Amino acid sequence: MNLWTTLARAETASGDDILLRQRGDLFEIRYNGIELMSNLNHQSEDQLALRAMRRMDFSARRILIGGLGLGYTLRAVLDLALPDAEVTVCELIPQVADWNRGPLAHLAGKPLDDPRARLVIGDVQAHLAQACGAYDLILLDTDNGPDFVVRPENTGIYQSGGLTSVARALTPDGLVAFWSATASPEFERTLASYPWAWLREDIALVPGRVDAMHHIYSCSRNAVLLGQRLAA
Repeated sequence: MNLWTTLARAETASGDDILLRQRGDLFEIRYNGIELMSNLNHQSEDQLALRAMRRMDFSARRILIGGLGLGYTLRAVLDLALPDAEVTVCELIPQVADWNRGPLAHLAGKPLDDPRARLVIGDVQAHLAQACGAYDLILLDTDNGPDFVVRPENTGIYQSGGLTSVARALTPDGLVAFWSATASPEFERTLASYPWAWLREDIALVPGRVDAMHHIYSCSRNAVLLGQRLAA
């Protein structure tokens, strides 16, 4: 039996413990003892990028990704983006970015080396608050979803104030998509209170199975992007 090997460890200013570990071909990042992400299955992260880019007819030129993770969402976006696209990724933990350039680099094919990728170390909520009309597409994968945030401060992005910042950061026909490990009725009620169209897509972790799902919430003022009718 392969045992876990600790590759690196980081601590935030507030005392949070971030651990990078490996067992065979499996890499995992844990946050205060909770599994935050691994390379075991990134089907739904790939779908987060693919479905959003497809809705934008692969024409989005200014794209923001909240959360670098293991680099899979960034890689999927870059593989679909235009040659002149600019893909900004906000990552709160600088060591996660370092790991993506080091022991994790091979997993997603070194996406940070792509000249279209722009890395911002900092809180995506603060970035959004200063990004009025800056992005055609925003992809947010900052936690395990609105009901399972790993740090309390992240709750705000799923609430009224955070959603207002997201809406303001989008171009008029822009789109935002949120990744979530679970369906969230409370988040859905909050989304429904905003003047935009929204939908939830349920993504099987393993194609063809329905017993394990992740979820993507997509929102846009342009209802046509979501396959919905425009308001009368």
